[in-house]
Amino acid sequence: MSYQFDPTVLREYDIRGIIGKTLGPDDARAIGRGFATLLREAGGSKVAVGYDGRVSSPILERALIEGLTSSGCDVVRVGLGPTPMLYYAEASMEDVDGGIQITGSHNPANYNGFKMVFKGRPFFGEDILRIGTLAVEGAWADGTGSVETREILDEYVERLLVGLEGIADDRLSALRIGWDAGNGATGQALELLVTRLPGEHFTLFTEIDGEFPNHHPDPTVPENLEDLRRLVTEKNLDFGVAFDGDGDRIGAIDGQGRIIWGDQLLSIYAEDLLNRRPEATIIADVKASRALFDRVSELGGKPLMWKTGHSLIKSKMKETGSPLAGEMSGHIFFADDYYGYDDALYAAIRLISASVRLDKSVTQLRGEMPEMVNTPEMRFQVDESRKFAVIDEVKQRLSTTDAQVNATDGVRVTNDDGWWLLRASNTQDVLVARAESDSEEGLERLMAQIDDQLAKSGLERGPQAGH
Repeated sequence: MSYQFDPTVLREYDIRGIIGKTLGPDDARAIGRGFATLLREAGGSKVAVGYDGRVSSPILERALIEGLTSSGCDVVRVGLGPTPMLYYAEASMEDVDGGIQITGSHNPANYNGFKMVFKGRPFFGEDILRIGTLAVEGAWADGTGSVETREILDEYVERLLVGLEGIADDRLSALRIGWDAGNGATGQALELLVTRLPGEHFTLFTEIDGEFPNHHPDPTVPENLEDLRRLVTEKNLDFGVAFDGDGDRIGAIDGQGRIIWGDQLLSIYAEDLLNRRPEATIIADVKASRALFDRVSELGGKPLMWKTGHSLIKSKMKETGSPLAGEMSGHIFFADDYYGYDDALYAAIRLISASVRLDKSVTQLRGEMPEMVNTPEMRFQVDESRKFAVIDEVKQRLSTTDAQVNATDGVRVTNDDGWWLLRASNTQDVLVARAESDSEEGLERLMAQIDDQLAKSGLERGPQAGH
């Protein structure tokens, strides 16, 4: 039987759509059949399945399991929880060969989707396209799989706490921390975690609610951190941590209410890690600050700039043996005493341990960073058929100049004023731009260079596109 997905659903890093419009139970069933077929071809037979707190997630879970079992795979249901809990199940259960989390991540409440792991590696790009091809051809394996349920939440939380081993309780018990789950999938795990942590802990919005009644769970948007900032200020806390909808991205603010961006968090983790693992390779995406790459070098590490995208970063970590990587978006990946995936709850634990080991408060660590002047991530609409072509045109024009260009992912140009970036999104019909300088005047000159290149390709930095 042939099945056709909506063309917008199968994306570079995951599968995502709008419930009732581009994504529904039939799609989930077809995804299950395709994934099971590919897993069985690769010699696997058992898949862990988890889901987030969205209203549509339980329905998609049932349909996904139907698809997996009818193509001959056994299923282990790990239930409601953050995406990293599903990653943990896949990594720690010896009899499991793959994992699928039903999640809309940080997207609006009417979205949902799937993040997948295949025999210990990210499942993305060509893998996802193969799901589409199998569906069109109806070339699915047949079989009858079994379904079982395993409670893993307690075990997962205990594993998070391993990140504090070796740190004296009296140092930890002095900490006062704020936490904002944003009504996302981390809520229950967070409640369990803080009861087992020394110190004082104040939590916000831990009730899992797929309508996100308090604020949207995307910690890269400053407005979404306002409740946490208020809590930290009113209670005079050491720092605060927030999570996205499925718990694989972290946001943080220090005791003075300053946002600690993804690359700044990575700088803190790098300082802690390089004390113990000198000369380690630390990976950051092309949107990260020059201050981070300079800091890693200064600390004796090997900075590596890589492409944006959690699946691409995880793959590069495996290839290079890097123990630590991160993105501006708040995905932080630890292969140092952990499994190499992005887990925001674990990243929070490592922020606590880094602060204690470095004998500096999070506020002090943030305060020691150079104050750069930069733009937020600017996203603007461009026709799908043009977005990669524009980047190629910019590369071509710059190749005839003496500009210092890094073409790892789009175009990142460094000069005396700082740097600017222009790249095509892999998941939307948008171009992404960013610039950073140490002065407002320098930033203006960098922005003028971006505008000049866009104009030469017949575009302008027009209306901002959403996520």
